[in-house]
This record gives sequence, structure tokens and C-alpha cells, in this order.
Amino acid sequence: MALVYRPVMQLGGMLLSLLGWVLSCLTTYLPQWKNLNLELNELEIWTMGLWQACVVQEEGGMQCKDFDSFLALPPELRISRILMFFSNGLGLLGLLLSGFGLDCLKIGERQQDQKKRLLQFGGMLFWISGITAIVPVSWVAHSTVQEFWDENIPDIVPRWDLGEALFVGWLAGFCLILGGFLLNCTICSTEVHPSSAHYAVAEQQDQCQHLETETRTNLSV
Repeated sequence: MALVYRPVMQLGGMLLSLLGWVLSCLTTYLPQWKNLNLELNELEIWTMGLWQACVVQEEGGMQCKDFDSFLALPPELRISRILMFFSNGLGLLGLLLSGFGLDCLKIGERQQDQKKRLLQFGGMLFWISGITAIVPVSWVAHSTVQEFWDENIPDIVPRWDLGEALFVGWLAGFCLILGGFLLNCTICSTEVHPSSAHYAVAEQQDQCQHLETETRTNLSV
């Protein structure tokens, strides 16, 4: 049973981790971390990301402007840039290491211990990558909610709302953590080596030959 489900779990873990890594990279460059809808002009929606601020108009499309200075950004956006880069790099490294540790890869079949270590290390990297993707989006979401409900800000002042990129980032972190969990679960499952299977088949053949010899002896008597 474990021999059958082991490659399936490895493939599922790799696909989930790959999906999480792609979503994490997408979250890094999406400008919809924060949304601002002006009541005076409902045809315009302002958005803010880690790299640029954009205004979406129904007639003129989207116009974006990059931030002039990294130090001029709010603290949560500065730290989020660093953490998202860290998450993307760890996710890519985890994909490379886990890929070489898969059972379906014929390279290094005689070095099962090393392949198991690569798979385990790749799964741990996916865990860290998922956590470092969830932390910045959660921090930005927390600060946005605090500012939205801040009673010290007059009601006339427009307030930022949660953007779509935050939800993509949460999904990315969840996929990375779940993918790493599946990969590490395959390490704990039992594995039947080819030499053991060959020995079992040879032993079964010897038993059959011995039983056939005894049957012939009884018939001759």
C-alpha cells in the first residue's frame, strides 16, 4: 500500500509546492495589495503594491507609477519586499532539491539515503517559504484593518481596503506548507527496495519447487 501511494504523494506534494511558488511570485509583483475606492469619483480605484501604485479607470484602463524610494515606503511594505524575495528564493531551491529526491527520477537510484535527505530538506524549505509568504501579507492585512477602523482618522478621509494580492499570498503559503508536508510524509512511509522484492520472489519460487518435489515423491510411493 505504501509503495503505491508513495509516488502519488510525492507528485501531489511537488505540484502543490510548484503552484504555491508560482502564486508567491505572482503575489510579489501584483499591485493589488491595497485598494482605495474614492466616494467622490467611483470610476477610479487606486491600488498599491510592493513596487508601484496604480489607478484603474473604466475609460482609460490602468496607469501605474513606480515608487521613487525604498526608504520612503511604510515599514510593512519594506519588510514585505524582503520576505517575499526570501520566500521565492527558498521555494525555487526547494523545487530543485525535491526534484532530485523523487523516486520517479532514475538518477541516483543506488543512493536512496541521499535522495531521502534531499526530499526532506526540500520539504523543510517549502515550509519556511510558505511561512515567509504568509507573514508579510498578514502583516499588511493587519495594518490595513487597523487603519480602516482607526477612530482618530476623520470619516472624510478615504481608507485603504484589503487587496486581491493578499488572498493570493495566503493561498500560496498554504500550498507551499501543504506540499512540504506531503513530501515529508513520504519519507516516513515504508519503502520496498528492488533487492528485497527480488529476494522475496526467489524465496517463493524455492518453496514452490520444494512443494512440487514432495508431491512427486508421495505420488511415486
